[in-house]
Formats: sequence, C-alpha cells, structure tokens
Amino acid sequence: MISGVYHLLLRLGRPRRIRVGALGLLPFPAGYYTYTGRAMRGLGARLARHSRRGGKRLRWHIDYLRRAAALEAIRLVAADEAEAECRLALDLLAQARRRLGAGALLHPGFGASDCRCPAHLVHWGERPPGMRGPAWGRPVRLPYHSLEDPP
Repeated sequence: MISGVYHLLLRLGRPRRIRVGALGLLPFPAGYYTYTGRAMRGLGARLARHSRRGGKRLRWHIDYLRRAAALEAIRLVAADEAEAECRLALDLLAQARRRLGAGALLHPGFGASDCRCPAHLVHWGERPPGMRGPAWGRPVRLPYHSLEDPP
C-alpha cells in the first residue's frame, strides 16, 4: 500500500446549502472546489471511497459536499510525512486567494478538524484551477473504482 496526499477537484453546478456534520448548514456557491486529504495507508481504498457519490456512511466533511458535487479530477502527491497535507492545502489556498481573494476560503475548518490549517477546502470560482506546479502532483485516471493502489 502506498501513502500520499491527494486533491479532489469538484464542481458544483448550482449554489447549494449543505448540512456538513457539526459545521451545520453551509452555503456553497456554484463553481470549482479542491479538497486536500491524505491517506498514510490504504490510499487506493480512500480514493475509491471519495469517487463514490453515495452509498457510504458520512464520516468526513468532504463526504457531505461530495453527495452534491461532481468529481472532475483527482491529483496525487507522493508524500510520507503527515505535514505534507497541510503544506499542500496551504499552497492551493494561496493560489486560489490570488484569484478570488477572501472568497477562496468559504468555510474555515472544513476538512481541517485535526490540524491548525484554515481549511482543506478551497473555492476557485467559476473557472477550474490550472493545476500546474509541484503542489498539484500527478493525475489519477477517472473513473477510479479500484480498491488497489492508484497507478
């Protein structure tokens, strides 16, 4: 099994209000979002889980948004250290802030319950991010259904 950090690129076709666990009912504008997560083991199973829209127990903040948002892409960054997740999430947030300003961080704490990051969910507006540079890693082929490690 391999470990690593992943970015999910999600698209929400229309504005929605979504109940996200303990965060409550949150507004989400239409547009593109990235969610940064990590799996220190079982990365293939984690990506397969995130690829499914429904049929799963709602466990993480992203599960609630994922029910409404389409999965457009998965990017993978090989990393063994836990700090890589936060470093990469902050890098994407900085990129999105250059585009949208304060609108890039919609819901403080989203996906960051176990760290001090502002959030691991970033809003990009109506245009998808360019996904260039080392912080983005490499693409994973969609649809991703395998429980094996990603290629």
